[in-house]
Amino acid sequence: MADLVLKHLKKTYDAKQVLHGVDVTIPDGSFVVMVGPSGCGKSTLLRMIAGLEDINEGTLTIGGVTMNDIDPADRGCAMVFQNYALYPHMTVRQNIGYPLKIAKMPAAERDRRIQEAAAILNLTDYLDRRPAQLSGGQRQRVAMGRAIVREPEVFLFDEPLSNLDALLRVQMRIEIKRLHKRLKATSIFVTHDQVEAMTLADMLIVMNAGRIEQVGTPAEVYRKPASVFVAGFMGSPAMNLMEATMGADGQVTLDVAGGRPMLRLAGLAEGTPLTVGVRPEAITLMPEGADGLQATVELVEELGGSRIAYCALKGSEIAVVLPPGDEPYEGRQVTLSFDQRDLHLFDRITGLRVEIEPSRLEKPQRTKVAAH
Repeated sequence: MADLVLKHLKKTYDAKQVLHGVDVTIPDGSFVVMVGPSGCGKSTLLRMIAGLEDINEGTLTIGGVTMNDIDPADRGCAMVFQNYALYPHMTVRQNIGYPLKIAKMPAAERDRRIQEAAAILNLTDYLDRRPAQLSGGQRQRVAMGRAIVREPEVFLFDEPLSNLDALLRVQMRIEIKRLHKRLKATSIFVTHDQVEAMTLADMLIVMNAGRIEQVGTPAEVYRKPASVFVAGFMGSPAMNLMEATMGADGQVTLDVAGGRPMLRLAGLAEGTPLTVGVRPEAITLMPEGADGLQATVELVEELGGSRIAYCALKGSEIAVVLPPGDEPYEGRQVTLSFDQRDLHLFDRITGLRVEIEPSRLEKPQRTKVAAH
């Protein structure tokens, strides 16, 4: 068993605290992705798990064994770095087998593991080549093979795809997911790319400023973001966020556009400052003249399978996912339509989610707000 338990982990550099007490349990055999913006502490946390950074406070256990003072080589972890770190003068075979040679493993067993890793990663035909003769994706697979031959309990990936072009990133994502299903080893993958995180993870850990914002499946994090930060970070395009206020009559009204009513909600105090969120794909563009606030579509981004319209709403920008088609939208006035059940509410002071339960909605209805 290689479950990981992180209890109140803290990290400080030169009196500056960069991790503020991380608590999370990573189940055995899961594929966990730690995602967040640059500088949020995700790579530092990964290096602490690997033993490359000291733990200032808290405990780390792997398979029930406390690892705080255990050497990196004895933790049962193998790490794949952003930089492939291959030896240019060695062949693929030698690069993959190097950690086993250092461990003084018998040649026969070493060759068996190299052949098995090469077969898994489709590198059998490249074993006698050197890194300079390989593509970027092949080099990344060699780096992964070097980790596989150690037969670790835990795989650690530190942004391993960031040096690849867009097509190779997609291909390598698929290969890494297939590799995990085949090996069934606990895997922790660090990235700042939320699309990469959503497609790879069984379990997401969303980090911000040295703290965990939310832990859950990709679907849970996307459908019920725990905070304004998660709502704005997870999703492409990101969730539309608008400031609103709770009125005396139970109406949640947008601060923009002269206090446009959004929905009627029970249980919140008058004057509560809120943030209203709605996903771009939950909004429909209606013709000009429909009930709502009129506005102009400023820009349409073509993505092939879909389009994104960026609409101005009294100084705010609202993104809307459009179906593919030839109908022109730029420069047109439109009305935005969405169901109030697609709305997300957040406390503007704490940034935390305000759960909208069906029982708290007075009359579920479709709300129309026009951009302009």
